[in-house]
Amino acid sequence: MQRIDGRPADDVVTAHDGAYAPFPLRDDPARWGLVRLVVATAVGPVVVHHRPGPDPVLLLHGVAGSWTTWTPLLDATDGFRARGVVLIDLPGWGASPAPAEPLSLDAAVGVVAAVLEALDSGPVHVIGHSMGAFVGLHAAVALPERVRSLALVSPTTAATVRAARHPWRALRSLPAYTLLRAGLLVTGPAALPLLRGLAAVGLLRLLAAPVFTHVRRLDRSVLDAFVRELRPAGFTAAARSAAAYDTDRWRGVRCPLVAVLGRDDVFARPADLDELRALVPQARTVLLDDCGHFAHVEHPRAVAALLDH
Repeated sequence: MQRIDGRPADDVVTAHDGAYAPFPLRDDPARWGLVRLVVATAVGPVVVHHRPGPDPVLLLHGVAGSWTTWTPLLDATDGFRARGVVLIDLPGWGASPAPAEPLSLDAAVGVVAAVLEALDSGPVHVIGHSMGAFVGLHAAVALPERVRSLALVSPTTAATVRAARHPWRALRSLPAYTLLRAGLLVTGPAALPLLRGLAAVGLLRLLAAPVFTHVRRLDRSVLDAFVRELRPAGFTAAARSAAAYDTDRWRGVRCPLVAVLGRDDVFARPADLDELRALVPQARTVLLDDCGHFAHVEHPRAVAALLDH
């Protein structure tokens, strides 16, 4: 075990292939043999892309994401080869309509259960990014029979919960998160047109710069998707759900767990990995160098290699 910034960590990984964000985001489900399906849930219809197969993998996107956010990881894993794959556009994100009420974590896990039931799926390996990692953790507690293993990619965990509860205190620990939330709350319904207007006048990379380590090296498809999927109502609802959550519930996670966090992540801190290991002792935690908040986009091959361990 090595020590990073004075704290213990299970692993420190540097991507050695020299490629940063090597794949664009793609909206081509046929590339991986995926079929689009609309599933009825208690909070409304959700759009799912799936491929039947053994040992299925369920991928849960984060804020400012949809199923397409995972396509670099699909490219890096050859679409998870012959395994089953399930990608959900969570309510209010991607092509899934927004629910009538703000989505709670229990409701989000209910959506996951409804999708797996509709697909007649057995236990799945859950991979969640950011908000999706939060949903995955809660699913492992609430639906232990459904979750075979859990992989958290750039997860928002303890620091984000504290920032959501006490936003002004978090200006020191998570300034980017705090300022983004405050900006979306202040601008309200005008936030999305404002973001798209800034992107239209050439400020797209400036908008995304805090989230990615090398924003100028990103394919345009990544930047376009980031702005398109940054939905103020969904972001603020996720923050409220995080603020009300008791992270001590994660002590109930019994499945294998790996968490991969970028060293440059502005929505989480390396110390979050310590707290996660304290709550889930079997967790393997990894700090990924040269990486921001979208590890599966910035270094998909490194993330894929970690998931194979």
